[in-house]
Order: sequence, then structure tokens, then C-alpha cells
Amino acid sequence: MPVQVVMPQLGESVVEGTVSRWLKREGEAVAAYEPLLEVSTDKVDTEIPAPAEGVLLKVYVGAGETVERGALLGVIGAVGDEVPANGVSGHSPPTAAAENEAPAVNEHEPQDERPPHITPVVARMAAEHNLDLRQIHGTGKEGRVTKKDVEAYLAARPQATAANDDPAPWETPGSGDLFKPSDDYDEPAASAPVTALTPQLRPDADERLPVTPMRRQIAEHTVRSLKTAPHVTTVFEVDLGRVVRHRETHKEAFARQGTRLTHTPYFIAAAARALVAFPVLNAEWRDDYLLLHQRVHIGIAVAVVGGLMVPVIRDAQDLNLNGITRALNDLATRARSHQLKPDDVRGGTFTITNHGVSGSLFATPIIHQPQVAILGVGAVEKRVKVIDDAIAIRPCAYLSLTFDHRALDGATGDAFLATLKDDLERWPDV
Repeated sequence: MPVQVVMPQLGESVVEGTVSRWLKREGEAVAAYEPLLEVSTDKVDTEIPAPAEGVLLKVYVGAGETVERGALLGVIGAVGDEVPANGVSGHSPPTAAAENEAPAVNEHEPQDERPPHITPVVARMAAEHNLDLRQIHGTGKEGRVTKKDVEAYLAARPQATAANDDPAPWETPGSGDLFKPSDDYDEPAASAPVTALTPQLRPDADERLPVTPMRRQIAEHTVRSLKTAPHVTTVFEVDLGRVVRHRETHKEAFARQGTRLTHTPYFIAAAARALVAFPVLNAEWRDDYLLLHQRVHIGIAVAVVGGLMVPVIRDAQDLNLNGITRALNDLATRARSHQLKPDDVRGGTFTITNHGVSGSLFATPIIHQPQVAILGVGAVEKRVKVIDDAIAIRPCAYLSLTFDHRALDGATGDAFLATLKDDLERWPDV
């Protein structure tokens, strides 16, 4: 019996998506849960897994086409199965109550030869954690694996240490990065390979490079930001000696708890505390008032092939270093498996971006609208400093704060950055 591939609900406020590309062609064999196509929405490319094993019999929505959630994208089945000719689907978007259940299993197929049908939620979890769902006992109707079954399985199995995981996209130069790995801060910064982030042209002819949806959104957003907000940048140097020592002391303990500790959480934690002290920077400019946000949602700018995305750490003001590290690990896992959702890159109130991963000392980043400020972090390197009239070698970095001059003035921006600097330089040893 043919199985329909439909456009899933990719976020709470997302009602449509654009097919970026199909990873399989009509007539090709498909394994259950294998990535089948990529869907782009709001600067996020999401892999959609195959709902069943079989052959991709028909593709109804080609690359570049935008359709609403619930639209029929394709059909998987056995060779010879009949498929709709016009792409009309009787599929209805799933309700919240149905999220943990799966469609009915084909009674005519041997159940020991194929995995059961699953919901997109379960498929995403299986892809994230590299699970074989046949090994999980299903408690749903007719033994189907539900979201709760997967969560119970994950809770029961031994947790692999994050130290053995691949580094997060923002930790690896050239593959989408935020901070250079903190255990080699004293090494020369490696330049990101151009081929990793930009397409290459043939040497014998000029070519027209099509503007992708992501590139067009970035262009529109940055131009609007520069036209809207008067940008001002102030730069401070910060001594990261205490941060480096704290990380070296605690990284193994964090690894035993399944998290990878880098410099990144320290900057987020210090920025969150500074934003609570200076709420005017955790705000949005409106025509006749400044909207001060009570909650701190910090976006982490990540370079990816063909563009940029900004996943968000929510309620950072309530998280300790461990909580921030776990949130970053979660983003890293889902970013590596192309499982970030549109909601993951929305709602930020402040942004941190790293331009130092390729050796840049400081820069003037563009404000991520409708926010009023963005923090840039330069390369971390050992520098010769004069401390108490003595020469010392310290790991240092430049922090640049670009802010909207409509919302605040230089004195406030400097006070915010001075507070953040003081927090990092006084980081406790325990």
C-alpha cells in the first residue's frame, strides 16, 4: 500500500515550506527514516525523513516550489502500486493528540520485514540519536513506537560523553562556527576554507550564481537593518585567564555528565547577566517606545554553507553554566543532523557572533533586527600585558558591541560592555 509523504508542521507559526531538493529520485529505493528531501523555511533547511521503506514512486512538488503544511509531496510504495495522478492528498495535519501515535500499519505487509510507521516527531528523534526503532518496545496501538517510548529508551540507555561527539558547528572553523575550540586558543587561528562556505566557478567562463532563498533573506534583512538603525560600535579587550582556568578544571566533570564545555557558554552566561543589569540592550525599538523584554533569549550566529542562521538559547537569564552548555549541546546535535526548526531561530532578544574564528581581531557586525544590539567576539590569543607594573602573558580577546543609537548612547553601551568584561575577568574558580 503506497505511503504518502506530506509537508510536515515545521514550527508553531510556520504554515508553509519550500522544497530545497530531493535526496532521492523517482524510482530509487528508500529506507525507512532515511533523509528523503530538504525543506527550507525562514533560513532553516530541514531534512524530512522517509515515513516508510520502499521505492519513491512519484514526486509532486519539485525543488523551488512552496506549499502549505499537509500538502502531498510524494508517494513511497512498491513497484506497480497505483499513485494519485494530480497530487491531491486526503491528508489532514495531525492534531496535538495524535503527535505520539502513528498512521495505521499496512496489515498485508509482514511486520517483521519492515519498521512500523511513525510520526515526524518520532522520526526526528530517531535521526537525532541514531536509533533503530526496531529495538524499542512500542506501547502505542498495535505496538507502535511513540514519542514517550523513545524518551524512555533514551533515559534508560547509557549516555555517551560529549567529549566523544563531533564538535558543534560553531566550534569547527569552515563548517559553521561561533567559537574556536577553547583548548587551542594559543594556536594560530585557522582560516575557514573558502570552498566550505562558497560555491566555486569554472575557470574558463563567467557564471551566474542563482540567489538562494536564504541568501535573499539575508540580503533583505541586512539592508533593512542598516537603513533602519544608526549603528555604533564600541570595543573592549577582555582577559580570559580565569575563564580558561575554570574550563580546564571542570571540562572533564562536564564530559562525565554528557556535555562538552567550551568557551561559548561563558560568553552567553556573562552576556545574560549584563542584559539583566542593562535591559535597554535586551529590547526592540518601536516608533514611540522601547519594548524591554523581561526574558533573555540569546541568538548564536552560525555560518553555514550559503548563508547564516541564528539559533536561540531561550531564557538564558535562568540558566547556569551547566544549563547553557546543555542547551548548546542540544542545538549542536540538531544542527549537525539538519533538524533545526524555524522556531529555533526565532524570538531572539540579543545576538552573539564570532568573527575571530578565522583570525579577525574585531569587527562591526550588523544588528539582527528587531534587536538593538549585537556582541562580536574576536580571536582569542595570548598577548603581552602589563599587570601591576610587571610583564605578563594573558589569553585575551576583543569584544565589540554594535548598538542602535536610537535606543541608547555610548555611555550605556560602554557600561554594558564593561560589566560583561568584569564578569569574565572575575570568573570564580569554583
